[in-house]
Amino acid sequence: MKTPAQINPIGYQPAGQFEETRFEKIHNVIFEDSKQGSLQVAHEIADLIRSKADKGETCVLGLATGSSPIKVYEELVRLHKEEGLSFAHVTTFNLDEYHPMEPSNIQSYHYFMHQHLFDHVDIDPANVHIPDGTVGTDHIKDHCREYEAKIAQAGGLDFQLLGIGRTGHIGFNEPGSHYNSATRDITLDHITRVDAAPAFKGLENVPRKAITMGIGTIKKAKRIVLMAWGQNKADVIKETIEGEISPEVPATYLQEHGNTTFVLDRESSAHLTRIDTPWLVGDCEWTADQTHKAVVWLSIRKQKPILQLTDKDYNDSGMSDLLSTEQSSYEINIKTFNRLQHTITGWPGGKPEADDTNRPERADPARKRVIIFSPHPDDDVISMGGTFDRLVTQGHEVHIAYQTSGNIAVADHEAIKAAEVAQSMERSDIFAQVVQDIESKTEGDFDSALVRRLKGHIRRAESIGATRYLGIPDGQVHFLDLPFYETGTIKKKPLGNEDIEIMNQLIEDIKPHQIYAAGDLADPHGTHRVCLEALFASLDQLKERPFMKDCWVWLYRGAWHEWETHEIEMAVPMSPEQVLRKRKAIFYHQTQKDGVMFQGEDLREFWVRAEDRNKDTAKKYQALGLASYAAMEAFVKYDFL
Repeated sequence: MKTPAQINPIGYQPAGQFEETRFEKIHNVIFEDSKQGSLQVAHEIADLIRSKADKGETCVLGLATGSSPIKVYEELVRLHKEEGLSFAHVTTFNLDEYHPMEPSNIQSYHYFMHQHLFDHVDIDPANVHIPDGTVGTDHIKDHCREYEAKIAQAGGLDFQLLGIGRTGHIGFNEPGSHYNSATRDITLDHITRVDAAPAFKGLENVPRKAITMGIGTIKKAKRIVLMAWGQNKADVIKETIEGEISPEVPATYLQEHGNTTFVLDRESSAHLTRIDTPWLVGDCEWTADQTHKAVVWLSIRKQKPILQLTDKDYNDSGMSDLLSTEQSSYEINIKTFNRLQHTITGWPGGKPEADDTNRPERADPARKRVIIFSPHPDDDVISMGGTFDRLVTQGHEVHIAYQTSGNIAVADHEAIKAAEVAQSMERSDIFAQVVQDIESKTEGDFDSALVRRLKGHIRRAESIGATRYLGIPDGQVHFLDLPFYETGTIKKKPLGNEDIEIMNQLIEDIKPHQIYAAGDLADPHGTHRVCLEALFASLDQLKERPFMKDCWVWLYRGAWHEWETHEIEMAVPMSPEQVLRKRKAIFYHQTQKDGVMFQGEDLREFWVRAEDRNKDTAKKYQALGLASYAAMEAFVKYDFL
C-alpha cells in the first residue's frame, strides 16, 4: 500500500507518454483518501479560473453532481470565502438533470448545485446552465440543441469534471451510448436508479429518464478529470482504465481523449493490476503481506489447496522471483497455510489460560470489556451476530453502541402502524399528529421532528429486542444519536466535534479492551464511512490515555461486502445453531425486512445476505485447504497506536 509521500500530485502526461504499466490506458493518480484527491482537483480548477481571469478570459467549466465532487465544491467555496477566488468570470454547464424534475425538488441537480456551490460564490446566475428538467417532452430535442449551442457560443468547455457510475456511465450516458452522442434525453439503467434509490427513499421514486450531455460533448472538453472514490467503484475503474473501448462501458471512450486524468483513492484503485497483483506487472517487493496475498491469489486462480501448489504453478503465474527468495514452494505454502490457520478462532475475546502466541486475540484479561459500535441499529447483528453471541456466552462484558438512530430507514407505513397501535391503547394528540404529518407530506418533504422521533423509537425498540435475545442487559446498550446524522434528510451534516466528544465519553466511561466497528469504505459520504471516521478521530484523541494501551480494535464489514481472504486477521467460525441464532436476532429488526427502503439492487433480505456471505467466507477457507465450517465472520485489526 502506498504511503501519502509516494503518491504523485495530480498532473497530466500527454497521450502515449503515460505508461505506468502495460495494462493501463488512461492517466491516473492515486491518493490516500478522497479528501486529498478532492483538494488537488479543487486547486487545479482554482488555478485555471485565476489564469483565465489574468488573461481577461472567461473560464468555462463542465460540472458534475453526486457524492464524488462534494468535497471539491466545499474547497472551492472555502477558496472563495477565505482566499478571494472569484467566479465573476466563470461560466458553468452541468452534465445532466433528471426528467421530469422541478428545480426546487431537493433531489434535483439544480438544487444540489446551488446548495453545494452556486449559492456560496459570486457567480453570475446568467452564467449558470443546467439542463431543464421541466421542459415538455415535445420540446426536449430543441432544448438539447440549444444547450449544445450555448456550450459552443461560450467557446467550449475548458475543464470537465466527471464522476463514474457502476455501469461505467459518465454524465447519464448509459451503456450503449454512442461515442459521438450529443446532449439528449436518455432512459436510466436499472443499476443507476438503484444507486440513486436511497436519496429518493425507494427505487419506485427514482425518475426513469434524464437529460445528459453526450459522450461527444464531453470529449470536446480541453481537460477532463474523472473522480472515483470507494470500493464500489473498483471494478468499473479497472474495466475503464485497462479494458477495451466499448459502448457497454461508456467511460472507456475517455481512452481516446488526449488530456484526461482519473483521480482515485486507495479503495477505488484497489483492482488495478499494478495495485492488486503487481507481480504480473514486473518486479515487486516480496514483503510478508505481499507474499501472503499472492499465494492466496494463486491458490484461488489454480483452484488448488495452498499445500498442493507447485513450483510450476508459481513460475507459470509471474511469481518465479518469489521462489528465488525462498527455499521452495513447499516452504512458502506452509507459511501461508499456517498464517491462515492462525486467523481462525472460536474465542474472539481470547481463550483464557491458553497459549495465545498464534491466536488473533490475547488470553488476558480473561473477562474483557467490549464495545461493539454499530452505525445503524442493526449492523451489529447483521455483520457480526455470531461473534456477538460468542463474546456474551464466553463471559465478556459486552456493550453495544448504536451510533445513529437510523430513523430515515423506517418507512412511513411502519410509523403509521406504530402510531395507530399506540393510539388504540391510549388516545393521544401526539400519535394523531404523527399520522397527520405523514399523510400531509408531499414528494420531497422532510419528516417532521415528531415523525423522526417516533421512527427513532421504533428502531430502538427493535434493537433492544435483539440485544435482550443475545443476553445483553439494557444498561449496556447505548444509543448515541450522533448529531451529524440527525438532519431528517439523506444529506447529513459534516462530522463535528460534538460527534467525536460523544464517542470519547463512551470509550472513557467503559475503558474497553476490545472495540468492534464497521470498516466499510464504499462511499466517502455514507453513514458507515462517517461513523468509522468518528471512531478514528476519537481513537486519535484518546490514544495517549493509559487504558487505551490495552485496547484492540477489530473492523467488520457491513451487509454488502466482506474482507478479501488475504486481509482477514480473525475468522470466527459459526455452527449451524449459531447461524440460526444470528438469523433470529436479525429478525427482531422487523422494519428492515421485506423490501426495506435502502435495499439496493440485491433483493435478498439482510439476513439472507448475511448468511450467504458468512457461508461463502467459510467455503473460501475450505477451498484453500483449511477446515470446513458452516459459516464464518471475518475481521481486520486496526492499529491506532
